[in-house]
Amino acid sequence: MKPIAVTILTGFLGAGKTTLLRHILNAEHGYKIAVIENEFGEVPIDDALIGDRASRITTLSNGCICCSKSNELADALLDLLDGVDSGQLAFDRLIIECTGMADPGPITQTFFSHEILCERFLLDGIITLVDAAHAEQQLSQFSIAQAQVGYADRLLLTKTDVAPDCEALIQRLQRMNARAPVYKVTHGDIDLSLLFDIEGFTLNDKLNLTPSAPLFRRIPQPQSDIRSIVVTLERPLPLMQISDVMEGLLLEYADNLLRYKGILSIEDEPRRLLFQGVQRLYNADWDREWLPGEECRSTLVFIGVDLPEEEIRGRIGGLG
Repeated sequence: MKPIAVTILTGFLGAGKTTLLRHILNAEHGYKIAVIENEFGEVPIDDALIGDRASRITTLSNGCICCSKSNELADALLDLLDGVDSGQLAFDRLIIECTGMADPGPITQTFFSHEILCERFLLDGIITLVDAAHAEQQLSQFSIAQAQVGYADRLLLTKTDVAPDCEALIQRLQRMNARAPVYKVTHGDIDLSLLFDIEGFTLNDKLNLTPSAPLFRRIPQPQSDIRSIVVTLERPLPLMQISDVMEGLLLEYADNLLRYKGILSIEDEPRRLLFQGVQRLYNADWDREWLPGEECRSTLVFIGVDLPEEEIRGRIGGLG
């Protein structure tokens, strides 16, 4: 049975998540989409705004689904599966709309820590909406807004019609998350191929660094707490040593790491080694062989909060 693809829709309060969701549900894309939404409050008002085009809407109105236990989210997901297995529901994609004050981390971990959910759902990507008119202030004031950017596979910049001068904001977002492309969106209108089937949590070789060059640049503006670190090494790495370094980094900085991903060239090994992780959840596997003429170099991307850049570069750069 093919797993159901899951998209997490997040962004700070007022960023336009419900507008985008309404656009997705009314678009002619051929998908049957189920929605799980939650609201920060007791009255589930978004049901009326979204309409009835979703296969099913489960409103989680007693707080944030992005809590440390995520029990209610898991229950909602299992309820949807029960509906599918009984023949009462039929859908091929699931969208989870987070409240504006939600941390995407615990939601993400739900799909890797629950045995049944791991098999039946496939986390496709995290889409973060950023309000161009208010993001600079929100990112400076609220750590949760920074976390939402750090976790993202796609960053959608909204309200650019009222705040068109946003180049500085785009550069700030790219410094915070080098692997998430930034797209401008007006009133929720965007090509859905940019949001679906992005394989953000599939172990593959898509690093999608943004901007592509240069990978390193010093920018004098104040840095956000969340930033991305890209490490590139031109020489093959000893497998046991890089494994020890990664385990050490996770033991010491797992609470600071949001996302990390990489392609590694390993000594005496013709295949590429791929790895990715979310906080403490980490996996790696061998990929295809390096192609003739292909540059055999290792690239590692770390996105997190107050990461010790010199320490990370020093540990990885000292290998071999």
